[in-house]
Amino acid sequence: MKRYAIIVAGGSGSRFGSAVPKQFLPLAGLPVLMHTISRFTDAGATVVLALPKSQIGYWKALCLQYRFLARVTIVEGGDTRFGSVKNAISAITPADDDLVAIHDGVRPLVSHQVIENAYAEAAIHGNAIPVVPVTDSIRQTGTDGESHAIDRSSLVAVQTPQVFNAKALQAAYAASYDPTFTDDASVIEHAGHSIHLVKGDTSNIKITHPDDIKIAEILLQNGASR
Repeated sequence: MKRYAIIVAGGSGSRFGSAVPKQFLPLAGLPVLMHTISRFTDAGATVVLALPKSQIGYWKALCLQYRFLARVTIVEGGDTRFGSVKNAISAITPADDDLVAIHDGVRPLVSHQVIENAYAEAAIHGNAIPVVPVTDSIRQTGTDGESHAIDRSSLVAVQTPQVFNAKALQAAYAASYDPTFTDDASVIEHAGHSIHLVKGDTSNIKITHPDDIKIAEILLQNGASR
């Protein structure tokens, strides 16, 4: 059984007020994306990186600058996340029992435990989707401006890596894009598969806003994400 990891990195620096896309911003001395990739190469995965065409040259220059030697297959990203994943899937030729993890390039703190558990559970159940409890109060709004409270005990927040049987994933991504595909689990679910949830980690944060870099720095210093 072989492990693959598709890393999707198509973000920009717009929310940071930065010309540098957030996956390339420095975190503890290395670009965010290098931390992310290293988590999966350390886990023995063959990594496929989906990047916008306009960012591939910049990424290669960063690898030279930082002497980042991880073996990574680079594919051109699509217009949507769905398109990027679809392009990355086409770059692998898996066996029937191989597994593919799909992970956000800007989640650099995913722990070894979360990765290992996701692969192990997907080998048994066909897929594994890490989630964490929703802790904030939730309200649903309507078009009339009214809102009502929702019972958060039945809700979870979805993380990555989302891990799937490779053949099932390939078949699911043969479908045409649908706006209801909010993540890879929704694509697999659309293909008729049940979704298996596993325990995520609150330290597995997604770098979205400037303060997230500061939080990630602290978590790295404390070793919480390992």
